[in-house]
Amino acid sequence: MSLDLLLTIASFGIGIVVGLTGMGGGALMTPVLVLFFNVPPLTAVSSDLVASAVMKPVGSVVHLRRGTVNLSLVKWLCVGSVPGAFSGVLIARALGRGQEVQDFIRIALGVALLLAAIGLTVRAYLRVVEHARRRDGRAAPLPQGRPSMTIRVLPTVVVGLIGGIVVGITSVGSGSLIIIALMALYPALKASELVGTDLVQAVPLVGAAALGHILFGDFKLELTTSLLLGCVPGVWVGAHLSARAPGGLVRRALAFVLLASALKLLHVSNIHTGIILLLVALIAPLLWMLVRRRHGFPAWRPSAARSKSPT
Repeated sequence: MSLDLLLTIASFGIGIVVGLTGMGGGALMTPVLVLFFNVPPLTAVSSDLVASAVMKPVGSVVHLRRGTVNLSLVKWLCVGSVPGAFSGVLIARALGRGQEVQDFIRIALGVALLLAAIGLTVRAYLRVVEHARRRDGRAAPLPQGRPSMTIRVLPTVVVGLIGGIVVGITSVGSGSLIIIALMALYPALKASELVGTDLVQAVPLVGAAALGHILFGDFKLELTTSLLLGCVPGVWVGAHLSARAPGGLVRRALAFVLLASALKLLHVSNIHTGIILLLVALIAPLLWMLVRRRHGFPAWRPSAARSKSPT
């Protein structure tokens, strides 16, 4: 089986995850390219970002048509993220063209994946807290129309700037790190508006990063073509499966994979990686059951109520 075909199959699987969860593209694609296909980190980041720049607008159009996008928020995020993304590419390139820049990007990618895994966990916890508050009547009811919301300009621009730099260097963050920051800054946003706003702001963000990598990175057209041939149909399949698959379970599996990838990118030994992952697999479910019980939910979510209860 040719390398190009294997890449396409791998990207198809990753595309399904992206369609199911709305995140995981750069967080999964880049480490897969580096760890399993021995693609140099800078080349992996460059090709993944260009592929993402092609795919991101598809989901954005859907959310724009549904009206689940806060365009004012998108504007201020882009004020920071677009120059930040381009700057991230220049920062990576300023480190040199040899092994030094590859090592830097590998470490930066590992740290970004750790933050993404932590962000997924925080996001799930906040959802449980939000459901508990609404159940107990301690949270204001969601408005029926579009909620009025005051844009916090400076914090929003800073989030965009930092997120843009991280994406420009590692390709990770447009669908994971930034959305966590938005949840903290704007808790009144509906879940659909949170996802829609994050997805639309990611289009110019990833586009700027992709342009920077085409000009100054290590973009490979044949590699990007293989990724697109798998990812595009994979995202379509995943989006159609999302209504049936337990999203919480998929996100937990994604966080576990992100942790494993981060450990390997950070040069943690196989033995230590195995021990850490085993401890996480044993302890994390117990802690999660305690969190659910503490907020008045059953430790295990009944299968019939999966679509109605928190993650």
